[in-house]
Amino acid sequence: MDPTRPIAGEIYTISGYIDQSLSRHDSLLMWSRVLSRVPGDKVLVCQPNTKAIALMGELSARALMVKNTRGYVVDGHCRDTDMILEMGFPVYCEYNTPADIVERWRYDRLGEPITIGTVTIHSGDWIVGDRDGVVVIPKAIAAEAVRETMKVMNTESDMREAIVGGMDPEAAYLEYGKF
Repeated sequence: MDPTRPIAGEIYTISGYIDQSLSRHDSLLMWSRVLSRVPGDKVLVCQPNTKAIALMGELSARALMVKNTRGYVVDGHCRDTDMILEMGFPVYCEYNTPADIVERWRYDRLGEPITIGTVTIHSGDWIVGDRDGVVVIPKAIAAEAVRETMKVMNTESDMREAIVGGMDPEAAYLEYGKF
């Protein structure tokens, strides 16, 4: 939603599906239960298995923000975007829609593996997102990925300084091996 608001942290997963047999009370009780069970200090990643409704709105974002949830990523839609942007809670979604989950959606799994596109995501994996996109890092290689990323960033910083200082781009590439 806000490309200037990056997101990073350990993942907690949720999935669900369309179920139009739910009453208003049951659907809202179920969703509030999800918000209550999300651990703080995690990024909630949702596979709703639908593109028909919003799976994040202002009240849900506030509830997660108060719990110190690091952010929310959904393979689907959001609503109340102006209010979410104003409060500064990191949300990554595909589209916006006014269509709500009430009487339409139920969760079926919390903390279990989900798949978005071709990527299987586990609770405990890590996620990093910014205006360029979102990347999931498997828990087993997260520490190594951070070390390698820091090396690349340091090399790129050195190269940037060299270019800004007047070094020829080709010479900088040959010296640093990055561009």
